[in-house]
Amino acid sequence: MKFTLSWLKDHLDTTATVDEIAETLTDLGLEVEGIENPAEALRPFTIGKVVAAEKHPDADKLKVCRVETDTGESQIICGAPNAREGITVVVAKPGTYVPGIETTIQIGKIRGVESHGMMCSEREMELSDEHNGIIELPSGEVGQSFADWLAQNDPAKVDPVIEIAITPNRPDALGVRGIARDLAARGLGTLKARDLEPVPGSFDSPLTVSIDDDARDGCPVFYGRLIRGVTNGPSPAWLQDALKAIGLRPISFLVDVTNFFTFDRNRPLHVFDADKVSGNLRVHAAEGGETLEALDERTYTLEPGMIAISDDAGVQSLGGIMGGETTGVTEDTVNVFVEAAFFDPIRTAFTGRALKINSDARYRFERGIDPEWTPHGIEHATRMILDYAGGEASHVVKAGEIPDHARAYTLDTDRCSRLVGMEIPAETQRATLTALGFTMEGDTAHVPSWRPDVMGEADLVEEVARIASLTKLEGKPMPRMTDGVPKPILSPLQKREQAARRTAATLGYNECVTYSFIDREAASLFGGGDDATMLANPISSEMSHMRPALLPGLLRAAARNQARGAGDQALFELGYAFSGGEPGEQAQMLTGLMVGRTGPKDVHGSARAVDVFDVKADAEAVLAAIGAPAKVQIQRTGDAWWHPGRHGVICLGPKKVLGVYGEVHPRILEALDVKGPAVAFTVFPEAVPLPKQVRTTRPALEATDLQAVERDFAFVVDADVASLDLVNAAAGADKALISDVRVFDEFVGGSLGEGKKSLAVTVRLQPRDATLTDKDIEAVSAKVVEKVQKATGAELRG
Repeated sequence: MKFTLSWLKDHLDTTATVDEIAETLTDLGLEVEGIENPAEALRPFTIGKVVAAEKHPDADKLKVCRVETDTGESQIICGAPNAREGITVVVAKPGTYVPGIETTIQIGKIRGVESHGMMCSEREMELSDEHNGIIELPSGEVGQSFADWLAQNDPAKVDPVIEIAITPNRPDALGVRGIARDLAARGLGTLKARDLEPVPGSFDSPLTVSIDDDARDGCPVFYGRLIRGVTNGPSPAWLQDALKAIGLRPISFLVDVTNFFTFDRNRPLHVFDADKVSGNLRVHAAEGGETLEALDERTYTLEPGMIAISDDAGVQSLGGIMGGETTGVTEDTVNVFVEAAFFDPIRTAFTGRALKINSDARYRFERGIDPEWTPHGIEHATRMILDYAGGEASHVVKAGEIPDHARAYTLDTDRCSRLVGMEIPAETQRATLTALGFTMEGDTAHVPSWRPDVMGEADLVEEVARIASLTKLEGKPMPRMTDGVPKPILSPLQKREQAARRTAATLGYNECVTYSFIDREAASLFGGGDDATMLANPISSEMSHMRPALLPGLLRAAARNQARGAGDQALFELGYAFSGGEPGEQAQMLTGLMVGRTGPKDVHGSARAVDVFDVKADAEAVLAAIGAPAKVQIQRTGDAWWHPGRHGVICLGPKKVLGVYGEVHPRILEALDVKGPAVAFTVFPEAVPLPKQVRTTRPALEATDLQAVERDFAFVVDADVASLDLVNAAAGADKALISDVRVFDEFVGGSLGEGKKSLAVTVRLQPRDATLTDKDIEAVSAKVVEKVQKATGAELRG
């Protein structure tokens, strides 16, 4: 939203500077994005007087001028045809930057004669496109700043332009009047009264308007008025200057009037050439297929439900968005029909997005304009047209009724300190709301029609605090509400999430955050892709379904990284996957993915391809960090996207799954264009049981000074026996004495025969009470052999 300082002062009586206004606007929530102040760029230019002008000795079109400046007489070479003795000019002394030619003036020689500056034209100073000669001022003191002279004699040329950012909840600030109201409420000036008496009509308009029943939701009210005998032409200079300053091109007076009120009062208007309208105007919902040749010289095909304004010849305007070329006004327009209507924000946004039309009118209607000012808008436009274009106005034509936007909320003056932490006197709060246009009846605040964003009591507090300035908010320590240690803020599940993230990052994984939506093909590879998880309005065809697992998103990320030359990767994500579209049909999980090798190429051969044991160790580390029991079962009942012989499901029982790890099936890698090897793991934090007893302290340290003893065993077992079964059996031989069992060798072939293998384990015995004797060790060893034989059918290898 752009506006000039003089435009603002049409509504606000203030002596504040541009910098003060800009600082206040930002503090009020109307953030200033930029200020264009022509006076600052023109400040280095000064006024001079040509005391002599002689022909250049070596150039027919150049003159050697002696110019009186604030630093004395200077010799300046000039080629302008109007350079002559006695005129008052604008001088750029050496060192001055001239914006129109993007040059800094230096002392130089032109055809052998020195020149100490430049006399400027309007185009060289970016005041206009005029460049046929240098500027001739009717008056001015030598040495006076040209910016100061313009401020006194032609202030429009140095009028600062302020641009502010408008948040969607503040449509009232899309008009200069609304901005001035905020500044006045802050105390930066006084809001000027700009109301006027209705313009009396002298005849009945032959052109009438009706609203169909199917369009009353989209256009509740329509005001119109015929003004005959107008003279359309260029707008007055003040109006052209105002529109140019904010980046609009003046077209003709009648069009410029509508643009002026769009920015002045946030009141979009439209004008029809009444002589080009066939019959009467009708507001209706489009049936679909109608066409409109719009003012932007493009033809649009309407969809069913769009609000259109038609005459007997067809659609002539899109409600709240853009008018049609056929009935548009021109310089030959004599009779004009002025429209001021209210259009529904949602219907306007629907039409604009469907037809891809962006206009100032649409921008305002879809955010919400003041419905109560609709009849006033047509009166203000009528008065301006009559004052500058002449003519005779008809009685106002009205169709429909202004929608009821009245609402009121109770102002609890004590709530400001509770919500915002600011102590503001009750009377100040009421005065603030009154200044903003609220009507106070005791503690009840009636919301003005131009504030659709105020929807509750908390919004009243926000308005009071905003005007008082949140910069006055002081930080204060919160008093302790209870004695003792406060309860933990984080829930057990949140603590697990935190621990799981940190552990995965410590293990070398990089965290990813992928979309919860994936394409149907990828979803179907992981058990999803059905109608239950399909989105009704997806962002794109590649995000049509809710993800059934985190692994497809990570594999897609890995494929993109590989395409950019990153071969070795370790990625993880913590998030939710969805088995259906109903509440409760989702599960939290942490998935890690490793692709490529364990490290860069190394002369010692330490780098190798990642394998299933890498992710098994990482899965166990994450589970340990979130409090999972150490003793678990490993099953091979994983889903189809895991390698059938190289994966494991970590369970506490046949149905209690804590996680899964393994190689990704080659079929999945090929479908997602990932170059293997690729291994992954998934853990389910919610599945880990909570501890039965919650301790606030660490358990006592159990340490012993007795030496541990290790014994090695080699067992011959069937080839399909899992090493974990053997390890668990050995560990169960004496749970108090055996502290650790680990596999250190596997041998297949040789004299063992077909279908057999040898597993060698180390059993660590840690005494607690007394040093172990040979007899004790032999007894435990016998129990180990017995347990392993009974559990796996193993034989002790000789």
